[in-house]
Amino acid sequence: MASVSLGIALPAIGAFGRETDGETSGLEQSKALERFLAGVERRAFRIARIAVRNDDDALDIVQDAMIHLARSYGARPTEEWKPLFYRILNNGIRDFMRRRRVRSRIMAWWPGGGSGAAENFDPIEAAPDPGGGPRELLESAEALQVLEAGLAALPGRQREAFMLRVLEGLDVADTAIAMGCSEGSVKTHYFRAVQALKGRLGER
Repeated sequence: MASVSLGIALPAIGAFGRETDGETSGLEQSKALERFLAGVERRAFRIARIAVRNDDDALDIVQDAMIHLARSYGARPTEEWKPLFYRILNNGIRDFMRRRRVRSRIMAWWPGGGSGAAENFDPIEAAPDPGGGPRELLESAEALQVLEAGLAALPGRQREAFMLRVLEGLDVADTAIAMGCSEGSVKTHYFRAVQALKGRLGER
């Protein structure tokens, strides 16, 4: 995948400038937030792109999630940022998908709207690591394409659970916070996602 530079302009430091522990100043909190956002932007972009199947829309969703986190939760303890960010991101993805479904229904009734641009989405590009020879690159690219296709085909909640647990490394409790559901639901969604992906990858 090509490098993604989101170029987020964070809110003024004063927006979350209170001291959080008596030692960490607003400036240090701001720098910590910038480092956190820089560390999650590429993975967040991939999650959004797999869900919405469009680079520009995914970029908008990630930018909105970053701005929301900075403005609303920038003063929170740093350990709370990750589950909060992914909850915001997942909510943004669901809101986008809901709006797209509504738009598609409207377009279906509009003259000539049955084959409008809302239905034409670019496929997900493969993103193998640059290391390795041509054969390794081809195999890794094919495997990634199969995995991404499998993730895209999962129900939304199963996809969220799998990507947060496996790709982001969140534990069950933080995944539950990010998804806004119980830990039991996380385990169920994750188990079903793993079973579905195993079946799909086994077909290769």
